Amino acid sequence: MSKIKMQSARLSFLKEQREDLFGAESGITETIQKLDSEARRQFRDIFTQIRENYKKTYKLFFEQGECDLQLVGSPDPLEADIEIFSRPKGKQMKSLRALSGGEKALTAIALLFAIYLVKPSPYCILDEIDAPLDDNNIKRFTHALEHFTENTQFIIVTHNKLTMHACDYLYGITMQEEGVSSVVSVKFKDNELEKLT
Repeated sequence: MSKIKMQSARLSFLKEQREDLFGAESGITETIQKLDSEARRQFRDIFTQIRENYKKTYKLFFEQGECDLQLVGSPDPLEADIEIFSRPKGKQMKSLRALSGGEKALTAIALLFAIYLVKPSPYCILDEIDAPLDDNNIKRFTHALEHFTENTQFIIVTHNKLTMHACDYLYGITMQEEGVSSVVSVKFKDNELEKLT
């Protein structure tokens, strides 16, 4: 094979490779654009659901309060920040920084439940979620939980007596003798404890 034919064959091979690369680049770019478009659509849909849920769950904690979620900082929802607004009764609509610790915690719990309601499950584990709450806010929290217990069984890890009192069943660990732990379980019935076997 002459040198010219070899170079011609090499050039044809490289052209084919170049066309394959351009085709692959075009396919990848199109796939990325589709994924971006779908991600933005799904994000907007889920964000709208969470926003509507938040307005409902917030009312469980602050009956006459108002709240909102907004995308700020960028017209692209995937690049925007999410701003959480909370206005308990008698306060100005401000960001979370202006709220007390208990109000912040209840606002966060309301948002947590709003997210949870998008795809609820039959079980939900809450670990020390009530820790920053005082007695009045614990009552709000346990009252709000009642709205979700029809469809969901909550397992709550807590040290708060008021939260424990609102439960149907209580499981605890005790150490009757040093180094030996045992599980104690009780059932609440008409505000009285019934030891389970």
